[in-house]
Amino acid sequence: MDLYEYQARDLFESYGVPVLAGIVADTPEEVKAAAEKLGGVVVVKAQVKTGGRGKAGGVKVAKTPDEAYEAAKAILGLDIKGHVVRRVMVAAGARIAKEFYFSVLLDRANRSYLNLCSVEGGMEIEQLAVEKPEALARIEVNPLTGIDKDKALEIAKAANFPEELLDAVSDVFVKLYEVYKGEDATLVEVNPLVLTEEGDVIALDGKVSLDDNASEVRHPQHEELADKATEDPLEAKAKESGLNYVKLDGQVGIIGNGAGLVMSTLDVVAYAGENHGGVKPANFLDIGGGASATVMAAGLDVILGDPQVKSVFVNVFGGITSCVAVAEGIVKALEILGDAATKPLVVRLDGNQVEEGRAILASANHPLVTLAATMDEGADKAAELANA
Repeated sequence: MDLYEYQARDLFESYGVPVLAGIVADTPEEVKAAAEKLGGVVVVKAQVKTGGRGKAGGVKVAKTPDEAYEAAKAILGLDIKGHVVRRVMVAAGARIAKEFYFSVLLDRANRSYLNLCSVEGGMEIEQLAVEKPEALARIEVNPLTGIDKDKALEIAKAANFPEELLDAVSDVFVKLYEVYKGEDATLVEVNPLVLTEEGDVIALDGKVSLDDNASEVRHPQHEELADKATEDPLEAKAKESGLNYVKLDGQVGIIGNGAGLVMSTLDVVAYAGENHGGVKPANFLDIGGGASATVMAAGLDVILGDPQVKSVFVNVFGGITSCVAVAEGIVKALEILGDAATKPLVVRLDGNQVEEGRAILASANHPLVTLAATMDEGADKAAELANA
């Protein structure tokens, strides 16, 4: 789960990371009141989960409450890369002397953590990495030892911070890592981390991504951070049923058991779709190891609720769960859904008790179900039906 900037700011503050005062507002009137409360120069910042806010006009400096009011009128309702601004944060202004960059993230390729740090912040890190790779320090962080004071000093020196700032910035690095570890985050990023003219080091803009797997078990309070208003209704429905679902922009609904199999199915369907009007996968849906009637019905209900879906490809390999259980689950799921099931299903089964499973589906002889012997055959048929 990605957090809004104001949520990251509040999280930083709770861990002792130095931040500026900030007030969340939903209307121009609330923004004006917030500016009056903070006093002095403020910054009105769009709260959206995407970058490039400044270039899109989503960040404005206001010297008076009236200017803050006008800034809010311009920002609220603004569309930034498909994200409509419904809330802003009014942040206290700062007299910036220098801007830096710092992040800790999960490095899946190396099964470790990675720190990225630079004395040149304020710009997109991807751009910096391409244009000035020598300005970006990349330091591996051992998950067992993390970032203590010594590691933080190593990072600061590798990023070429001046000697007089090493102690101050390394203290902030340690606290930012405490956020990363304490909240089971997959990303904690500060861009920019600033040095003010008064000599303070402050996290001016934060980005935090939390691991949903840890949130469910160890951090139930993270549920309060979710933005229900902007959550995709199909993804929310799938989550309620315990399904691993991601909506995509296509026409062939996908159901599989196991992330690897589902990913392969997406590729095969996309390839087959090139021969059938360019249709594409409509979703990622992994029903996991079990394919009971309830689970299968929940999955089909979610997929069939997507108006873009024209056909469904069920691609299941029977392992611990046999193909008999899967086939019975599909038959029962169609009974449960009844008239709600209106789109053709292509089913490919393989593995444990495959012949028995196929026999069950053949015997049921449901008008919406077509059996496929192989994954390629099933993908081609599903793409054909979606295009028709």
